[in-house]
Amino acid sequence: MIKFTIATVTYNAGKTIGRTLASVAAQRYEALEHLIIDGCSTDATMAEIHQYVERNADQEHPHNIVLTREPDNGLYDAMNKALAQAKGDYIIFLNAGDQLHSETQLDDIAAQLRRYNSSRLPAVVYGETDLVDDEGRFLRHRRLQAPKQLTSRSFLSGMLVCHQSFYARADLARATLYDLRYRFSADYDWCLRIIKLAERRGLALHNTELILTDYLSEGMTTSNHRRSLMERLRLMAHHYGWPKALAAHAWFVVRAVVKR
Repeated sequence: MIKFTIATVTYNAGKTIGRTLASVAAQRYEALEHLIIDGCSTDATMAEIHQYVERNADQEHPHNIVLTREPDNGLYDAMNKALAQAKGDYIIFLNAGDQLHSETQLDDIAAQLRRYNSSRLPAVVYGETDLVDDEGRFLRHRRLQAPKQLTSRSFLSGMLVCHQSFYARADLARATLYDLRYRFSADYDWCLRIIKLAERRGLALHNTELILTDYLSEGMTTSNHRRSLMERLRLMAHHYGWPKALAAHAWFVVRAVVKR
């Protein structure tokens, strides 16, 4: 049975963590590990987590919840801690305010993965993303759509697959830690390096053709948009070369103007 690890990184997320925990608790799939990495929150975050742990213990088939509470060096450092702990076949990053889109989501994905040989599972399982507000209410479908067939060239057009809708095989993810030199776009770099690793090993990138995540639209990258774009430009130049990176960012500017 394929096992999924959901990793939730938190810091002072008391206002939004509840619906994230509820969406994990609602999953009917039994082979589920939930890692919660808290950076020593000082608000109501821990109270929400403790209630979640208590409710889980009362379930007929409780999920395996592992809580780590200690200082970290930021979001991506905490995500690396999750990678080191993950025992599932796939790891899913679902942070405070984000939700799994469907209560049957993990069952549905596991059913799709049964078509693969257990020794050659896809390197990545991916899908679409909806954006929600602070109350978890639907806003719109994500403007960037997942490509029918994901390749390393896909991210020249931006991060076409949202990080939360990018389920990486845990063994590959552990070999591809987040680069802490990047403050805003280490997720872009991480996803792209895993895709390249998959291509070198001849592993599939599986499109579920499902909406996987209800994503809280206001995040760290959104609130630091300019600096994020500059960092993304440097990353794209590293992976694709400066000419392609500059051409891609020129198109991003045109696209933003047309959108207005």
